[in-house]
Amino acid sequence: MNSSNDKQQISGGLIMDRIGKSFGSVAALNNVTLTIKPGEIHGLIGENGAGKSTLIKILAGVYQADSGSVRLDGVSLQLGNPAAIEAQGIRVIHQELNLIPHFTVAESVFLGQEYRRRGGMLDHRRMNQATRQFFRDSWQLDLDPRRLIRDLSLAERKLVQIARALIDGIARLVVFDEPTAPLEQFEATLVSSAITRLKAQGIAILYISHYLNEIAELCDSATVLRNGEVVGYPDRALLQDTDAVIRLMVGREIDSLYTSRQHTADARAGDIPALSVQNLSDGQQLKEINFTIQRGEIVGIAGLQGAGRDVLIDLLYGLKSAKKGKILLDGRAHRIRTPRQAIRAGMALVPRDRRHQGLILNFSAADNINLASMSDTAWMGWERRSLVWQKARSWIERLSIRPGRPELAVRFMSGGNQQKVILARWLDTQARLFILDEPTLGVDIGARSDIYQRTRQLADQGRSVLVSSSDATELLGLCDRILVMWRGGLVADLSTEGLTLDALLASINGGQEKQL
Repeated sequence: MNSSNDKQQISGGLIMDRIGKSFGSVAALNNVTLTIKPGEIHGLIGENGAGKSTLIKILAGVYQADSGSVRLDGVSLQLGNPAAIEAQGIRVIHQELNLIPHFTVAESVFLGQEYRRRGGMLDHRRMNQATRQFFRDSWQLDLDPRRLIRDLSLAERKLVQIARALIDGIARLVVFDEPTAPLEQFEATLVSSAITRLKAQGIAILYISHYLNEIAELCDSATVLRNGEVVGYPDRALLQDTDAVIRLMVGREIDSLYTSRQHTADARAGDIPALSVQNLSDGQQLKEINFTIQRGEIVGIAGLQGAGRDVLIDLLYGLKSAKKGKILLDGRAHRIRTPRQAIRAGMALVPRDRRHQGLILNFSAADNINLASMSDTAWMGWERRSLVWQKARSWIERLSIRPGRPELAVRFMSGGNQQKVILARWLDTQARLFILDEPTLGVDIGARSDIYQRTRQLADQGRSVLVSSSDATELLGLCDRILVMWRGGLVADLSTEGLTLDALLASINGGQEKQL
C-alpha cells in the first residue's frame, strides 16, 4: 500500500490532485489525490460520510473544489461545470435508475440525444437499430429496443442506464455509484460482466460500493477515504484481505459483524407467539402465508426480487390491505389496515426506502427521532423543545450518529446515519415487534455492525425482529431462522444453526421446500 505522497502519477487516465472542499467550517475533503489508468477499475472505499459523494460531485462538475485540480488524459477539467465535464467524456452512473417506466429501451437510451428525421420527427427505426447493435457489440446481449422499461428486470434497467451514458461513444471515464445495490446475486453478476467489458475497451472506471467482496473481485486498485482524507491505496492483493480494508475504513477493529446471542428464544408447548400469521394473502401476488415468531427471536425473510417479500411486509404493516388471513400479536387478533393501526398494535417498521418512506428530510435529526413518541415530550398539547433536544442527544450518543448535531437536517446525513435516526425513533417506543426491511442497503461496514449489534440487543431484551433482506450472508449471520419465499409462497423455514450459505442460496434461487 502506498502513501498519498508516493502515489504514482500517470500520463493518461484521471488525476485528481490534492482536492480540498469545505462546507462552512466543516472540511469534507482534505488534500485528496486519486489516479486511475485507462482500462483500470479503481475502487473508492469509505464509510458513509467519509467524503466519497463530495469527491464524485466535484468530478461530475456539481461542486467546485476549494483547492486542487483534475485532469483527464492530460487535459485540465473545468470544475463546477457539469456540461463541460460531460463533454470531456466523464459519465456518472448513479445508484438511482431515474428511468421513465412507459418509455421503450431505445427511447430511454437516446433520451436527450435523440436521432431525428427531416422536420424534427423522431427517427425510431434508427434509434432501435443503434440500441440493438450497442447491446450486442458491448455485452453480447439481445435486448429488444421496443420493450418498455417497466417490463425489464432491475439488471436490464441498470444496463439501459449504462447504455444511455455510453451510446455517444465518447466516454473515457465512467463512475459507477453502488451499481448492484438493489440487485439480486445473479443480476449483479450480469452488471459486473458488463463493467468488465468496458474495462477491456480501455475505459477508465471508478467503482463505488459498500460490498467489499465486489471491490475485491472487480477492482485493480483502490483509494480508501476516512473523514475526508486518504488513508490508503490498497492494490489488488491487499483488497482480498477484507479485514485489512475494514481497518483502513473505520480506523478500528471490527471483531465480528454478527454478535452472539446472550439469550436464545425458546418456544415451548403452549407459549403464545409474539407474531402469528395465518393464511395471509393479498388476493393477487401473495399466496396464503403461515408462520410464527417467538418473543426474543430474529427471523429473516429471503427471496428473489418479486418473490413477495415486499408485499408481505406491506400487508403486515398496513401499507396494503389483506384480502384474507389473520395477524395475531401476543395471541390477540388485529385488523391492520393502516400503519397507524400497526403502531398501536406494537409494531415498528424501518422501511426499505428510508429517504422517502422513513424520514422527513428537511426536519432535524431531533424531530425525526421524536416523531413516534411526541406525547413523551409534550405538556398539555405543547411540545417541550428542551426534552426533544435531551432525548435526541441521548440517542445520538448511544447509537454514535454522526454528525452529532441534533439540529442538523437529516438530508445532510449519510445513509447509515439516516438509518440510525429511524432506529432511534422506534427504540424510544414500547414496540414489541420490529420489522427491518433491507436495513443495511447502502450502509457502510461500520454502521452495519452497529445496526446488527442493536438488533441483537432488541432480541436479548425479549422483543421480536423480522428482517427482510436480499443479502443472504446478512440473514445467515443475524437471524435465528430464515423464511424463504418463492413466487408469492413460503417454501422453507430454516434454522440457521448448521445452515450453510450454499444451502440457503439453493433454496432462495430454486424455491426448494424444506422444514415447512
